Amino acid sequence: MIDTLNSLALGFSVALQPAVLFYAVLGCVVGTLVGVLPGLGPLAGISLLLPLTYGLTPTTAIVLLAGIYYGAMYGGSTTSILMRIPGEAASVITCVDGHAMTLKGRAGAALAIAALGSFVAGTLSVVALMLLAPPLASFALRFGPPEYVALLLLGFILLSYMSSGPMVNTLAMAALGLILGTVGIDLLSGFHRFTYGVTDLADGLGIVPVAVGLFGLSEILLTAGGDTPPSVYKPKLRELVPSREELKASISPCLRGSVLGFLIGIIPGSAHIISSFVSYGVEKRISKHPERFGHGAVEGVAGPESANNAAASGAFVPMLALGLPSGPIPAVLLAALMIHGVAPGPLLMEQHPDLVWGFIASMYIGNLVLLILNLPLVGIFVNVLRIPYSYLYPTIVVFCVLGVYAVNSSVVDVWIMLATGAVGYGLRKFEFDMAPAVLGMILSPIFEMSLGQSLAMSGGSYGIFLDRPIALTMLIMVLALLGLSLRDALKRQRGGWRTGAGLDA
Repeated sequence: MIDTLNSLALGFSVALQPAVLFYAVLGCVVGTLVGVLPGLGPLAGISLLLPLTYGLTPTTAIVLLAGIYYGAMYGGSTTSILMRIPGEAASVITCVDGHAMTLKGRAGAALAIAALGSFVAGTLSVVALMLLAPPLASFALRFGPPEYVALLLLGFILLSYMSSGPMVNTLAMAALGLILGTVGIDLLSGFHRFTYGVTDLADGLGIVPVAVGLFGLSEILLTAGGDTPPSVYKPKLRELVPSREELKASISPCLRGSVLGFLIGIIPGSAHIISSFVSYGVEKRISKHPERFGHGAVEGVAGPESANNAAASGAFVPMLALGLPSGPIPAVLLAALMIHGVAPGPLLMEQHPDLVWGFIASMYIGNLVLLILNLPLVGIFVNVLRIPYSYLYPTIVVFCVLGVYAVNSSVVDVWIMLATGAVGYGLRKFEFDMAPAVLGMILSPIFEMSLGQSLAMSGGSYGIFLDRPIALTMLIMVLALLGLSLRDALKRQRGGWRTGAGLDA
């Protein structure tokens, strides 16, 4: 415990440096704007702004991008409550009771409870992150190449199993990402693969153009057809004070949402989205008056908003301790570290303590900044919703092109962004999730290198994965998840047959 407190003191000495503090605040402001704007969301926002971090230090870069992540969790509730339009996916469930409170004249109270719940959950989950990440990193030092291969396989299968869409679709997108990750020079043999004589592809497809294309550009193509924004209710400052009964009713949902969100955040998948729905379901189930849900129940705002912010911090546990992302947003953050020459993995906390603990300390500061931003200044952020889409989205596209080109001064990167944006738009029209593709692309070199090293250790025998207890345990978990998925698919198929038979009868 003493070591943890000493490390946290080191973190605050880094986080309170003027440059780091400035980028923490900037990330919170940008993240709130990203959350407020319908259709963007944290993943698209981080992907679009990743090129702008190239001139920063690794610490300021990760602090900025993480601020955008959990800032968007805060900002997404604003449009959900005021307009019944979710600023990002995790705030979908907040629309139900949040907007109902607005119709009852309690919009200010709903916004205040969402912000306070997010602050409490964010702070508690950062404490849990601080306590859990170091021992997990110590355990991970026992991992060798075979364990990493098994862990990556488990992560892909668990991500696919937890996803909302069909498992086959998710695995197909993960496989596409793994294939995209093989473009360039083979790290083991030195051969050029899939470069087709284009020298710019020797280092592989850049994470930045692919991420900006698949998430940013495809998102804009999907949502750019809207008219000018609808009228927006602008609450007054004095309306932001909840009543004593509303505050009392929100305390327990905030605490439950914090615990649920953090635990779900560690699990691979779209944790911040899943956690908000789980929290809402739990609150409705245990409520003495479930009939109030959907008609302005304060618990329906406090629980989900706490859960999605806690999940944002929980997602950083495997990222910092194991060097493995639990979802697409931590994957992009890991890519940012790799771009700045920082190797993720179990040694990250030992080799770069100033970066890791500075990042953790900045989250305490960021949560306080976001509480200030999302209460008195909510009226300013609401004004952004009045910008016509016809001006907003072309401006974002221009910044996409300039940002991607500025990374390597390469026109090829711009073409890659445009191509992946078009591909992403087409795939999303068919309801394919882009996140597994980017996750697979980022992890492809690690997976390939670990597999090659494992086979070199065993003289080409795959039996090495069965001889190592940790790797064998994870492979058994992979088989169990595949079995559960197959069982669920058969149940759905039988249900379809019965429905069809009933219709025929």
